[in-house]
Amino acid sequence: MLSKEDGKLLIKVARKAIKTYLEKGRIIDPPRIPSHLKEKMGVFVTLNKNGDLRGCIGFPEPIKPLIEGVIEAAVASATSDPRFPPVTVEELEKIQIEVSVLTKPELIKVEDPREYPKRIKVGVDGLIIEKGPYKGLLLPQVAVEWGFDEEEFLCNTCLKAGLPPDCWYEQDTKVYKFQAQIFQEKN
Repeated sequence: MLSKEDGKLLIKVARKAIKTYLEKGRIIDPPRIPSHLKEKMGVFVTLNKNGDLRGCIGFPEPIKPLIEGVIEAAVASATSDPRFPPVTVEELEKIQIEVSVLTKPELIKVEDPREYPKRIKVGVDGLIIEKGPYKGLLLPQVAVEWGFDEEEFLCNTCLKAGLPPDCWYEQDTKVYKFQAQIFQEKN
């Protein structure tokens, strides 16, 4: 569990990473930080502008040190989210940054796919749906923001993966859950 101070530091680093990249075209070096922020963790950086999504990219698996993941995800959210044009330097001051630090995804094991909704807690769990080469992820806060129940959350994660909304009923579909500690920049 990270502290509020850790969260403030991660947000500050994410903002500096975006600003430096937009102004100078380079990736910042990780700052001197407590060693626990160098542990490998999954992380997503979400950008919001006037309450609307402006970019969201990250690493679901703990494949890189947290601080490096924050820097890379921040820059990618601002410049490489295919759903949006790149953020401009002028726009950056209007953007609120959110950093979600993830637990390792855990495969939900069920005998019958109809059991999935009972194994998910909306507002606590995030979901990953995987079927063949398709994979989609929704952070825990998405279900709350959109008012999804467990089944709607599963269906929308399938859609995010580019699959039919009911693919979670199929035996060869894998469903993973994870939790996130969410740090939001204060306006």
